[in-house]
Amino acid sequence: MEVNAMSYALGVDVGGTTVKLGLFSAEGTLLEKWEIPTRTENRGEEILPDIAVSLRNVLARRGIAAGDVAGIGIAVPGPVDKNGTVHGCVNLGWGVLNVKEAMNRLLPEIPHVAAGNDANAATLGELWRGGGAGCSSTAMFTLGTGVGGGIVVNGSIIAGARGGAGELGHITVEPGETVPCACGKCGCLEQYASANGIVRMGKAMLSACETPSALRSMERFTAKDICDLAREGESMACSIVDRFGEYLGRGLSFVAATVDPDIFIIGGGMSRAGSVIIDAVSKYYRRYAFHISADTPIVLAELGNDAGIYGCAKMALS
Repeated sequence: MEVNAMSYALGVDVGGTTVKLGLFSAEGTLLEKWEIPTRTENRGEEILPDIAVSLRNVLARRGIAAGDVAGIGIAVPGPVDKNGTVHGCVNLGWGVLNVKEAMNRLLPEIPHVAAGNDANAATLGELWRGGGAGCSSTAMFTLGTGVGGGIVVNGSIIAGARGGAGELGHITVEPGETVPCACGKCGCLEQYASANGIVRMGKAMLSACETPSALRSMERFTAKDICDLAREGESMACSIVDRFGEYLGRGLSFVAATVDPDIFIIGGGMSRAGSVIIDAVSKYYRRYAFHISADTPIVLAELGNDAGIYGCAKMALS
């Protein structure tokens, strides 16, 4: 049993398959992390009760009293308004649900509950203890299957009136696009700067020219294949990455003109390509950005899949 002379925070990042949970010190040290399954049956009615049971069990095992816990931060994959209400989580089976109030009922002994969107929480985590540590504002672009993101200004998540702020993947960067994005609009950043988007764009560029490329011999090439070949200097792959960089750099410039963050953070699976994408994005960002913001650093995320629980812990402590 541990003697606790300090406050703790609990971070909970709810995903469609698993819930990631973390116990943190008040200073932001991750003391323990674990996962539980996300039970989405019956419209996800067991998800929050399962979380409450798991948190109680860990606190009991460690001998931590509820009075030593500053709060719980919980992130969910959907828009969350300033009152803690999520307006639909398809992956969880939820409709409209006040997550904050529900967790307060399940864990009344914990003094504070904060709820937010998962991408916003990850952005806050990276600003607190990751790639943006030491800064007070950032915009993070998460490049995976789609493009997610979040904006934090002066240490506070910008969620917007309806929880829709920070939907960076749905900035329109190509008004002439005729193929719809998954959101229903056309020309979204997600259609060019996500892993799926760069592959789609690469196929279109290959079909429009006869430039030799190892990609032509691959039945199903991936974003990693494109970036690996670009790193080796293959001309066609470099052209695809350059086009990707132009679209993403344009998207960053739009955000810079709106919030002028201290730093931009690039996360998600595509960030593992490292300097290949950072160099391409930086080139076009400097071209498109308003001069006062043109030198804003663009860095890689550092916390990986733990960014969400870090951000949730910070929400709990704020």
